[in-house]
Amino acid sequence: MTDRLMTLKLCVAQLNFLVGDMAGNAQKIIDAARAAYAQGARLLLTPELSICGYAAEDLFLRAAFIDACDNAVDTVARELAGLKDMSVVVGHPTGGDSRTRSVAVQNRFNAASVLREGVVVATYAKRELPNYQVFDERRYFTPGQGVCVFEAGEAGHKVKVGLLICEDAWYEAPAREAQAAGAELLAVINASPFHSGKGDEREQMMRERVQACGLPLVYAHLVGGQDEVVFEGRSFALNADGSVAARAPSFIENSLVAHVTRAQAAIYLEADVTPERSLDADLWDALVLGLRDYVGKNGFPSVILGLSGGIDSALVLALAVDALGKDRVRTLMMPSPYTADISWIDAREMAARLGVRYDEISIVPEFEAFKKSLAGEFQGLAEDTTEENIQARIRGTLLMALSNKFGSIVLTTGNKSELATGYCTLYGDMAGGFAVIKDLAKTTVFRLARWRNQNDPYGTGQAPIPERIITRPPSAELRPDQTDQDSLPAYAVLDAILERYMENDQSIEDIVAAGFSRLDVEKVTRLIKINEYKRRQAPVGIRVTHRSFGKDWRYPITNKFRA
Repeated sequence: MTDRLMTLKLCVAQLNFLVGDMAGNAQKIIDAARAAYAQGARLLLTPELSICGYAAEDLFLRAAFIDACDNAVDTVARELAGLKDMSVVVGHPTGGDSRTRSVAVQNRFNAASVLREGVVVATYAKRELPNYQVFDERRYFTPGQGVCVFEAGEAGHKVKVGLLICEDAWYEAPAREAQAAGAELLAVINASPFHSGKGDEREQMMRERVQACGLPLVYAHLVGGQDEVVFEGRSFALNADGSVAARAPSFIENSLVAHVTRAQAAIYLEADVTPERSLDADLWDALVLGLRDYVGKNGFPSVILGLSGGIDSALVLALAVDALGKDRVRTLMMPSPYTADISWIDAREMAARLGVRYDEISIVPEFEAFKKSLAGEFQGLAEDTTEENIQARIRGTLLMALSNKFGSIVLTTGNKSELATGYCTLYGDMAGGFAVIKDLAKTTVFRLARWRNQNDPYGTGQAPIPERIITRPPSAELRPDQTDQDSLPAYAVLDAILERYMENDQSIEDIVAAGFSRLDVEKVTRLIKINEYKRRQAPVGIRVTHRSFGKDWRYPITNKFRA
């Protein structure tokens, strides 16, 4: 920086907020601002809707909620009044409906305010409201208008900052208008949900934005899990040429401090750049953070899951231990008449490797009792999926009983391939409170299991998943010699069709034209359609693809369309 004049030190508060905890969120912002100020920063950026957390959904429709957010903004301003020349950007909802509020305002906005020395010096309302994938902002907010350019820094060293909120920066006009209003630097505050590869997409889009308008940009991003979505952080800064000037680590809270310098009329940014990571490392940490925050933010003391000796429950167990620690994880093996000896052996070994509590309760007595009770009704009829589902439902009942008695939340272990095709049992293996791998295709389950065995990001000291669990053919073990592929195409084929049809909206004819068997395509797509009623009753789970079975997927149960 020898040929540049130091102008401003700014800080991105990459924080994990709790929806609806306005007092706690405000205190986090206050603490971050004071810490940044002590380090010499004179501008603090917090993520989108940092006051209330993202996304608050229909809480935005409640007048009392908006009032509490207004009060929290006032609290932050008041508590930071003594920090001379310190500008703090906070995201918050504002406004409301005049029919339900005494304040005479017609609209509700997704806003950001600039606080300085106890005063709100500027407020900006988000202009571009996303209404796709998991976003539903047009339900709650009215688009804003105009620009917000404010000065940050001490006298003689001020920088003009153009403020944008998330989706605004994906369009040309807001940035260009901020530039026309005198902005020298763009500050973008964000709450953009994670999916695999999204971090690179964001940086590339922001690179296009800075190169188009010729201004450097700081991207302040939320971190944390909120129900089905995860925010990975990875805040960053780009110089006007598109080069990465700063990048915060992913999936942890962080204070990213950047130096803003001036050379003649140009503004430059410099800070630490965290290296990029592999997609599987991001995927693992997204699942860990999503699970940890769901359990922690909802106040569950621990988790319990059925450990079968199969790959899905093994992966969920490894994730749970990495997220919560072994002392907050309990496993239960519930063998049936069809459980193979190697399933017992592998389940016991994995539980021992990870040091979790492991118990066994046979479901044979309950299964025989059910069959006896139904013998008259089923007389002369062969056993079929009815008896298979009874076994799954016995297991679900046992897990839920332990959950009720001890307060542990049940983690379900089903994957996206099973949920798509209905290869799961209502009130059986679908019974539980949180579906950790709900958005992982079966092929991804195998890949991620191998990744975790080859990597030790949380210092457990050994490969958590016994190799035989990964290599043996998957089976529900609900009848003799059963394997998943008895009734489903090979998972590589099934998952490829699922990705094309469900995630990318390709038609049946398009998929067949791509080289897939028509028989396989029609079977898989038929299964997807007829099992919508099951998915409506599935527990919430972590979204890690650009289209999950959750808010991304809204199909009618009663539906004759088949293309």
